[in-house]
Amino acid sequence: MSGWMRTALALIVVGGIVVVHLRRGRDLGAEYRRRRTAMLSAAADSPPLLTEAMILPLPPPVQRYLRVCGWLGKPLPRSVQVHFDATMFSRPGAAGMRGPAVQLDRFDLPRRLFFMQTRMSGLPVAVLHDYTGMQASMRVRVLSLFDVVRVQGDALARAETVTLLNDLCFFAPAWLADARMAWAPFDDHRCTVAFTQGPHRVTAELVFNDAGELVNFHADDRGALQKDGSLRRLRWSTPMRDYREFDGRRVATRGEAVYAYPEGDSAYGRFVLEGIHFDFAS
Repeated sequence: MSGWMRTALALIVVGGIVVVHLRRGRDLGAEYRRRRTAMLSAAADSPPLLTEAMILPLPPPVQRYLRVCGWLGKPLPRSVQVHFDATMFSRPGAAGMRGPAVQLDRFDLPRRLFFMQTRMSGLPVAVLHDYTGMQASMRVRVLSLFDVVRVQGDALARAETVTLLNDLCFFAPAWLADARMAWAPFDDHRCTVAFTQGPHRVTAELVFNDAGELVNFHADDRGALQKDGSLRRLRWSTPMRDYREFDGRRVATRGEAVYAYPEGDSAYGRFVLEGIHFDFAS
């Protein structure tokens, strides 16, 4: 945690502002639930089944990944909700902030929501990300009272486009056959995908193991949040492992989010998947 954040939290406690009167719209959990309801109620076409003909134009390692993980013959999921046991790190060497996290994606709209609850210096903290394809916002709120982080704008929307692509690759890879993808194959274990969503075009390198599983995702279009609120563009990676079957589909259940700083890699998040729901409806 930055020095100014510690000072702000100390002032809250010393000043006795510990009894919190929640007001409508001030609780990020309630805001997440309101946005989730609107997101899931948006109209959608019936999704097609993923067929061999649809995946033939894809690079060989992507075809193999879709086959071995059980996506062929199933409908493209309109939405995916994933529950994590998450641990976030404010800086290298800092104590982790652990708590439940949930992310909800709709790949047809597109829309992405991420909500996490944790504690910072003993105080309750909520985190809410909201991405709509054209816009994105991120808020970190302490005690349901005030935001210690509030970021939005084009740079964040571009970064969240990378995050949506990452979610798609690991949790709904049937969408890799979508027309928004453009491919450049490397070899039997690597390929590059360019994803266009609205004004944003982002690219990523996908890495597969000998079993055909996707085990890493590298991108250079995602910014790391800095102390001054800016986003510093760095290589971002998400090594994933420990595939398990959910509703007939094999999904990675453990992973990290890593930024490659010049002085060395820094993992700012670790995630253990606790559950996943395809076409989540409520």
